[in-house]
Amino acid sequence: MTNPQPSVAAAGAKGAAGEDPVRVLVVDDALVIRGLISRLLEAAGGVSVVATAADGKRALSLLERHPVDVVVLDIEMPVMDGLEALPRIVAEHPGVQVIMASTLTHRNADISLKAMRLGAADYVAKPGSSGEMRSADEFKRELVEKVKALGRVAKRRPGRPATKSGEPTPRQAIVRPAAKEIVLRPMPSAFRPRAVAIGSSTGGPQALFKVLGDLGATDLPIFITQHMPATFTRILAEHIARSTARPCAEAQEGEAVAPGRIYVAPGGKHMTVEAKGAGMRLRLDDGPPENFCKPAVDPMLRSLIAAYGGKLLCAILTGMGSDGAKGAEQVADAGGVVLAQDEATSVVWGMPGATAQRGAAMQVLPLDELGGAMRRIAGGGRP
Repeated sequence: MTNPQPSVAAAGAKGAAGEDPVRVLVVDDALVIRGLISRLLEAAGGVSVVATAADGKRALSLLERHPVDVVVLDIEMPVMDGLEALPRIVAEHPGVQVIMASTLTHRNADISLKAMRLGAADYVAKPGSSGEMRSADEFKRELVEKVKALGRVAKRRPGRPATKSGEPTPRQAIVRPAAKEIVLRPMPSAFRPRAVAIGSSTGGPQALFKVLGDLGATDLPIFITQHMPATFTRILAEHIARSTARPCAEAQEGEAVAPGRIYVAPGGKHMTVEAKGAGMRLRLDDGPPENFCKPAVDPMLRSLIAAYGGKLLCAILTGMGSDGAKGAEQVADAGGVVLAQDEATSVVWGMPGATAQRGAAMQVLPLDELGGAMRRIAGGGRP
């Protein structure tokens, strides 16, 4: 069902910290889905759904009139679909964060990954998606978490939207605790890794393509845990294989680890590695989520330490939460090397920030420098 008329909501309540609410535009051609997303966000507190639209063209018109922090954008819509509207939103409203919303089909997963390369910050899979039946509680938790996190990002960045009068969006000063001082660990001397591990979440696909491209060819196996559902991780692996021209696939239970191959943790399973005779084999762990994530970075890193000892090069990229921080600390304690993406180039400085503030990192680098540093370390040199 479609409804071409927008719905404009009253301003939401102030957040617990006294800051203005995250202002959201919901764009979906299904009236039922627009209503569901709007109700879930409004009920969460600290979020105001300022308008809804049934197509991308109407959304662009609304963005000219309403200050918005986050757009939740459907893919398949009449008049103008999400993939057509996205580049215009990114170009015309650079301060706005876009979350793609789609059903979990192979086609939509592929489109969502393309959208993230075009500037979308993240995605959410709609409840009841084929391939992964999601409960309303799972969908609500993920939706609210991502909208609030990306809303905070939007409010901190330049280019915040203006009101109809042209004045900047009013908001109270936000009082935050002083950032913990980051203490870097010394780089171990004569270090040559046997494997590479990468953890990422929000903004991760874009960062992964950049880092892996700059890393270039290597004989080291590369293990990646990116927070994504199953259909998305399979498509992510396919995109990585195409963009790097290197073998990459979802990890398979019992698969022998091969030099130079890239392994992506499948959605819904933790990817681990165990020593088997003279070689290594992949194991898929169906245990409970860690850090609210499955797959999670920490169990991957723990297993890699057990398998490779301190001969591990670890990079923690952009993402919400703190998954990977404990595991990265254990990597560093074991004698491995840990690099973290810096705040300025992270979509969300949660995972790399937690890693850096935990004192686990040898270096905190912008995205443009991470892959090159990893390439030099992988070759036995200094970053």
